[in-house]
Amino acid sequence: MAEHKHGSMDITVHQATYKGFIKFATWVGILSALTLVFLALANA
Repeated sequence: MAEHKHGSMDITVHQATYKGFIKFATWVGILSALTLVFLALANA
């Protein structure tokens, strides 16, 4: 088993995935809010 040094792991892929997830979640939240506003204005 190889020795592990704390903080030596390459996490660029993890950071990119997290950034993409946050961007996706933000857009879903915005679209959901806009949909609710549209439904309220359309008396649905």
